[in-house]
Order: sequence, then structure tokens, then C-alpha cells
Amino acid sequence: MSTMECDGSDRQDMVRLAGGHDAALNELMARHGQPLFLYLVRLLGSAAEAEDLAQETFVRVFQHRDRFRPDAKFSTWLYTIATNQVRDRLRWRGRHPQVSLDAETADGGATLGDTLPASNLGPDEALQTSERVAAIRRAVAALPEDLRVSLVLAEYEDRSQAEIAEILGCSVKAVEMRIYRARQVLRKELAGWLRAEA
Repeated sequence: MSTMECDGSDRQDMVRLAGGHDAALNELMARHGQPLFLYLVRLLGSAAEAEDLAQETFVRVFQHRDRFRPDAKFSTWLYTIATNQVRDRLRWRGRHPQVSLDAETADGGATLGDTLPASNLGPDEALQTSERVAAIRRAVAALPEDLRVSLVLAEYEDRSQAEIAEILGCSVKAVEMRIYRARQVLRKELAGWLRAEA
């Protein structure tokens, strides 16, 4: 389905949802559930938390279905809700730190590496790729929230700077600067990997 067809279907489903056809939410979840889940995993680093927040995001879509403007892009509205959920969760984490007994995740759930497809690399290449992915994941996770969210939306979600600005409620120039700063930090943090690959 093309982006325009998807946008049209999203608008129709939101109009139906606002009109009392609750089953329209299932169509929206079928189209956007998996991409939203992957976005949340990238930001939170926990599949269990991402699953919880994805469900909560669709609950909010249902609760606030009357607030959706039919001239707006549904995915932008959805990601705005999800991003606000992430901010709340990260604030909560900051107030309730946990000590992990599991090296991969604080909740013992799946990690981002578990969601990546397997490859047919040899053992040495697979180990190096795994180490590189882990280094990138750690570097992205260490970014300040505003830089991390902007970068993930741009690089992994392929959102335009204008759409990111709308999702985050800031200017396009602010988004441009955040992405630039995030890339600068990552270049510095991953310099060893970049030299090894050159």
C-alpha cells in the first residue's frame, strides 16, 4: 500500500472510529502496530516496555479519537502520542531506577538484537556485526532524549524534518540541529568502529 493510500485509509478509519465503529481501531493497529512497536523498542531498549507503550498509545488513540483532525496525517498524530508516552516512561525510569541482574535488559525481556533478522554470516563476521550493533545501540541509548528521539525518527522511521518537528512540537530548525548534534556525538562515540571499517 502506498503512503497516500495508507493516509487515506487512516483518515477513513479515524472517521469511522469517531463515528462509533470501534472495529476501525483494529485496522489502524494492523497497519501501524509493528512499525510503532519497533520505534518504541529503539527508544526504550526493551521489547516488554515497547509492547506496553504501543498498547497504551492505541488506547489513547481510542480515548481521544474525537480530537483527530481529518486533514492531519494519522501517523504523525500516532507518533506524537507515542513519543509523549516515551517521555513519561523515561521520566518515570529516572525517578524509579532499577538494578538489572540481566545483562541485556532490566526487565528480562527481548532486546533490540532479538528483533533483528538473523543473517548467514560466518562466526567471525557475525560476532563483529553483533558487537557493532551493540555499540551503536549503546551509543544511541546514551544520547540525550531530545537528540535520540529526533535521530530515531529521522534515521529509523524515515520521517521528514517537518514531520518530526510536528511530532515533537518544535521548529524544523531545532530538529535539524538535534539530528546534527546526535550524529556528531555518535561519530565521536563510534570513532573506533568507523576507523576499523575504513
